[in-house]
Amino acid sequence: MSAPRSRSRTPARRRKKRRPAARRRPGVRARAARRRRRMLVLRRVLIGAVAVALFAGIAVLVPLGLAHEKPLAICASDPRTYPSAGIEGWRGEQLENAATIMATASALGFARDGQILGVMTAMGESSLRNIDYGDWETSGFTNPDGSRTTSIGLFQQQEWWGSVEQRMDPATSATLFYERLARVPGWSSMDPSLAIHRVQINLDPTYYSRYAADATAVVDALSAPC
Repeated sequence: MSAPRSRSRTPARRRKKRRPAARRRPGVRARAARRRRRMLVLRRVLIGAVAVALFAGIAVLVPLGLAHEKPLAICASDPRTYPSAGIEGWRGEQLENAATIMATASALGFARDGQILGVMTAMGESSLRNIDYGDWETSGFTNPDGSRTTSIGLFQQQEWWGSVEQRMDPATSATLFYERLARVPGWSSMDPSLAIHRVQINLDPTYYSRYAADATAVVDALSAPC
């Protein structure tokens, strides 16, 4: 037998390795655009950081500022400055009427003590409200002669004090009160409630004493310079 022929193998073709495509370098415009985007991002980050810092600073400084802020001074002639919580529980219209009594007293020459007496009286008579009714309507009280009482206004003055218009006008009714108080000998050295009783002639001479502390607080608070 003849020897088998050896098969000649054709050498395999080597695959050429593809070289990676060369990256194109970005152009000038592209690089500039990237820089602008980076700058924009950085700017936003910085702005956000500054805003956070400012907010934190304000959150700390505002309470401190409010803590040191002086309360608005009370001005008797400007009801907008009256404290919403009132003064010893007296507020709004009541404080306005107290201020009117004080101003009237001052114009007639009455100082702090006289002003306190006027405010005490109106507190006890009408709770510092300019009401158009009195003891007859609320309690059925009569005068010593049996006639019905006609008391109205801040000081609950009856018809012999003046007209309805006079008694219902806070400044005029206060003037009527102080004109009579001025005719009481030694009123300034008397117990306040007894001095008031000499003008009002009520059943209990000590009745107004319970309003002394409140009237003093209201007068002193409304006496501050504007």
